[in-house]
Amino acid sequence: MRTGGQILVDQLVKQGVERVTCVPGESYLAALDAMHDADIDVLICRHEGGAAIMAEAYGKLTARPGVCFVTRGPGATNAAHGVHIAQHDSTPMILFIGQVERAMLGRGAFQEMDYQAFFGSTAKWVVEITDAKRIPEIVARAFRVAMQGRPGPVVISLPEDVLTDREDVADAPGLSLTKPELSLGALQQFEALLAKAKKPLVILGGSNWSLDGCQAIANFAEAFALPVATEFRRSALFPADHPSYAGDLGFGPNPKLAQRVRDADLLILLGARMAEVPSSSYTLIDLPTPQQTLVHIFPDAGEIGKVYQPALGIVCAPDTFARSLADLKAPVSKPWLEETQNAHMDFLMWTTTPAPIPGDFQYGEVMVWLRGNLPADTITCNGAGNYAIWLHRYWRHNQPRTQIAPTSGSVGYSVPAGVMAKRQCPDKTVVVFAGDGCFLMHGNEFATAVQYDIPVIILVIDNGMYGTIRMHQERNYPHRVVGTDLKNPDFKAYAEAFGGHGETVRTTAEFAPAFKRAKASGKPAIIHCYIDPQAITPAKTLDQISDGK
Repeated sequence: MRTGGQILVDQLVKQGVERVTCVPGESYLAALDAMHDADIDVLICRHEGGAAIMAEAYGKLTARPGVCFVTRGPGATNAAHGVHIAQHDSTPMILFIGQVERAMLGRGAFQEMDYQAFFGSTAKWVVEITDAKRIPEIVARAFRVAMQGRPGPVVISLPEDVLTDREDVADAPGLSLTKPELSLGALQQFEALLAKAKKPLVILGGSNWSLDGCQAIANFAEAFALPVATEFRRSALFPADHPSYAGDLGFGPNPKLAQRVRDADLLILLGARMAEVPSSSYTLIDLPTPQQTLVHIFPDAGEIGKVYQPALGIVCAPDTFARSLADLKAPVSKPWLEETQNAHMDFLMWTTTPAPIPGDFQYGEVMVWLRGNLPADTITCNGAGNYAIWLHRYWRHNQPRTQIAPTSGSVGYSVPAGVMAKRQCPDKTVVVFAGDGCFLMHGNEFATAVQYDIPVIILVIDNGMYGTIRMHQERNYPHRVVGTDLKNPDFKAYAEAFGGHGETVRTTAEFAPAFKRAKASGKPAIIHCYIDPQAITPAKTLDQISDGK
């Protein structure tokens, strides 16, 4: 006989869960008690939003569901931040929420919520466990739902008395994931379309990739000399130093790459969805029928033809498809070879030489220094804001799972994500990028880093405003500033107050020594970098935007 809490935690162990994040609550104390004796790393966080983001980041890092526990009502609504990111980013994740006792359901009891109503449009599956005997069944299904097809979040409600009930029930076995396989006929159709192409372009995206799948697509691109681009914040799927790499399709992409998408005669979306950002607001590909011959390979049939009608749709996991491409024989003649070489050269030109920006802190030069001095397996984490433009443009990812960032554009993501990345990968350098507005949304998780001795390095890029919103404000309502100015603390002192290491940087020359001291400290560190407010993008100033230039 085990309590529901013990049954639940035993299922997590069976499914290979190595760590969970949480903010404690009385609604799931029985589950917390069961964790006391389990071989699971429990990270106590300072806000449910931060805890959920850490779990989502774990999903990105491992392709396994990140697991988060929060309490009912306010705890659940705070955690919605991470669930929304997981849904948009196709990240496997499971959120467990405490709930009122079964006898109180429907009465509007203390902190009671209808989680199906609240999360129903965001999560892949929302379920309430009303019988402790069903915990193994439901948890096993939750892991499968979170990972199969297009990955995403699952929300499980746990009535308090279900966790204290005692039952004799068998554990469910560990998940053996089923992935859709590629048929020989589909591969032959793909081969025939490629044989006719003059200007093919591969676009990689999504989250359902294995490490060997990433290597397989790199091998295929090399053998066929095909140009390859990546979707917004999916750059780590393909090595930047590969001669086929053409760059990433994010906000303000390289105009030459955007034109290549338009000019392609064969467009191969592999794991990608080409949503609003990578498609430049759905302008690069005609709707609903593309001008390009479109091949869409995706693990979930519901996504194929949802927006773009393909000439060939293949329901297959992207890494499975990539491995199958090894069976294709590369043509002797590759009419697109010169175009591939030009695409990579254009990418290098776009990312090599930073243009000067106003002020003494030249952010582009700092990025180039980091690129030249940090290990190739460095993990970068960022949230949302114009400060990320420099990172995406001038950093070059050459290994999978080294870019942890929200395609949903969620402000406040980077600090908790970075804490999880360093906890999960303690031997790797983890550098977090955050704007001043972005940092203070979940900067309290710096306390979590200090509590668990997680030496993550955080760069706070401070321009004294919500920069992205100011940019749009100046474009649409020139010189009418309201609601976007910020008065910030001394972030060096903030770091030291928590027990971490702090640095202040006002000039480019000060950065490298400050970074080296931060790394040598062995502590969680914050480097407070002041950037001129006029430096709103690598190419434009605020005044230029407000003046319509």
